[in-house]
Amino acid sequence: MSTETSDLISKVKSLPVNIKTKLIEKLLNSLHPSQKEIDELWVKEAEKRVTEIKTGKVKTIPGNEVFREIQKKYYK
Repeated sequence: MSTETSDLISKVKSLPVNIKTKLIEKLLNSLHPSQKEIDELWVKEAEKRVTEIKTGKVKTIPGNEVFREIQKKYYK
């Protein structure tokens, strides 16, 4: 653990409980993005994929071909 981290932990330990509680809540929220943020990331990903298809950067494969290949590969 770095000196900086140790110093921070020491400072946090000296805080009143209500401040520690707020700090914990904010830290936990920073680790887990909100559903809105997740939804926004999925929209960006979907838009990127549509652009890749439209520009020809990626080629789509019909579903029946995909499942046929899965059958061949895993259910010989």
